[in-house]
This record gives sequence, structure tokens and C-alpha cells, in this order.
Amino acid sequence: MILDAARVLIPFVVAFAIGIASAPVLTHYLYKHKAWKKVSGKHKGMGDDSGTPLFNELHKEREVNVPRMGGILIWSTVTLTALFFSAIGYFIAGPFSVLDFVTREQTWLPLAALIVGGLVGLVDDVLEVTQSKGGLSLVKRLAIVGTFAAFAGWWFYEKLDVAAVGVPFLEAIPLGAFFIVFFVFVTLALYASGVIDGIDGLAGGVFAIIFMAYAGIAFAQTQISLAAFSATVSGALLAFTWFNIPPARFYLSETGSMALTMALAVTAFSADVLGEGVGVSVLPIIALPLAVTVGANVLQVLSKKLFKRKLFRVAPIHHHFEAIGWPAYKVTMRYWVVTIIAGIFGVALALLK
Repeated sequence: MILDAARVLIPFVVAFAIGIASAPVLTHYLYKHKAWKKVSGKHKGMGDDSGTPLFNELHKEREVNVPRMGGILIWSTVTLTALFFSAIGYFIAGPFSVLDFVTREQTWLPLAALIVGGLVGLVDDVLEVTQSKGGLSLVKRLAIVGTFAAFAGWWFYEKLDVAAVGVPFLEAIPLGAFFIVFFVFVTLALYASGVIDGIDGLAGGVFAIIFMAYAGIAFAQTQISLAAFSATVSGALLAFTWFNIPPARFYLSETGSMALTMALAVTAFSADVLGEGVGVSVLPIIALPLAVTVGANVLQVLSKKLFKRKLFRVAPIHHHFEAIGWPAYKVTMRYWVVTIIAGIFGVALALLK
């Protein structure tokens, strides 16, 4: 038990250290190349700010002088940490080999999701800062995320023989081939929650807590490599958050949000029936701020379509709290508190399986 805990916590600390050491280099590069949006906010067209005036007012300054692509720090740090321990295990071996958490059974797929999401998001961010018309279209991004999710769902179903979802206090619910469709739905829903990246320090802290919660679930399932991966992502996120706390040195943006949401989806499913436990059904609880963000956006759209009025002053909902007078730092810290409480409750439910 003590050795297993060390196998999880040491990569967590090393990832934080690598992230802290790498951030100044990334920051220098991003500022040198002015990697920020050229026009703040959202617009229906060039020179038109009538589409989302309140949202644009909240973003009128920071978006045009703070770099995007801060998410590079997260997935590159996780990758470097994984390579570091793999190299130690290969060249030095001995007792250090147990720290290598890259395994075909548990971490290849979530690590691949993190890297694929990071690289595709990076393409979107590069286009965003170099072309005034924006990055990849939403349809293209959804297609890419959905395609990867379909592949991952098929891999679970066909290669790992997983076709059910665990539920607290009950037997796992069999889904058959519909499991693949459900996998795609969950992944796309998580990807939609990536818009939580809108206030300094908000997304980094929330995601760090969520991934650490899944590290705890995987650890309890004795999926030590998966727990180490989740903890490593959390460590990298805390390093990112160190530099994202107001005033942010850079933003998570698409390369971070796509990487994290795709990796979280695979991690949640990996900590489910595959680990003889519960991982997916407690996801809306552990990731409560993400679920609320998606739900509020859906309600906002439905309210405007059906009743021709807004339910919230502005969406995503964290900006609604800003619009009604909450300081940004208060929104961020309250989201952190809620995520900690929800995460502990979700982990407790998962452990009761």
C-alpha cells in the first residue's frame, strides 16, 4: 500500500516541478510571438460586436494582451513526466522501474487522448492567433473529438470487452453496442464543458481537483498506473494554475481544454467497469462545475429559442456570476470549494460500490 501510494504521489510532485520549471520558457515564447487573440470577445462578423455585448465587455482587455496556448504546459508536462519515468525504468531499472506508469492496459489510451486533444487544440489556437477569422470551425472540432471518442469506445467494447457502466449500490448497467454511442456522448458533453476556461485560475483549479479525485478512485481499484496518470495530470494542472492565478500569464485555451476533456472522458471510463468499480456515473458529481456549465448553456439556448429571452445574463454561467457583481477571484475560489466538496462526495459514492 505504501509503495503504491509512492507510485502515485511521486509522479504528481515531479509533474508539478517540471511544469513550474518549464512555464517561464513557454511564457517567454508566447509573449515573444504575441500569441493572443487580435480581437476580443465573440463577434458575428468582422467589426461587429452586437452578438454578445456583455460577454465582449467582460473580455475586452485581457484577451488581446494575454497569450493563449497555456494548455501546452499541461500535456507537455504530463508527456515529459511519463517519458522521464519510462526512461528511468528502462535504463536504471531496479526499484525505480515501478514508477513507470505508462502501460498498455491502463494508460496508453488516456495518454493518447491527452496528446491528440492537445495537438488538435494547438492547431485551433495557432489559427486563432494568426488569422482574424478564428480557428477550426466548431463542426470540425466536434468531428475530431467524436471520431476519437468513437475509436476509444470501440476499443473498450471490442478489445477490452467492456459494454456496461457501473452505478453506485447497483449492478453494472449493460449497454451492449450502445456503449460506444454512450462513450461518444459523454466525451462530447465533457468537451462542451471546456468553456469553463474563462476566468483566471478557474479551469486549472477545477480540473486539478477532478483528476485528483479520479486518482483516488483508481488507487482504490488498485489501478495504480491509471491513478499515477491522473495524479500526474493534476500536478501539471497545479503548475499551470500557479501561473494562471490572477493576473494570468497565459490562458488554457483550446489546446488545454480539448486535451483535458478528452483525457478525462477516457479516465472516467477506465475507472469504471474496467476497474470493477464506478467511474462514469459519478462523473457529473465529481465534475459538478463542468456539468453545471454544460447544463446552463443548454438551458440558455432553449430559453432563447422557446421564450425569446435569456435565462442568465450571459453564458457560460461563471460569467453570469461576474455580470451580477461577483469579483472574478470570488467566482474562481467558490468554484474550487464546490469542486472539492463535490469531488469528495463523488469519490465516496464510487468507493461504496
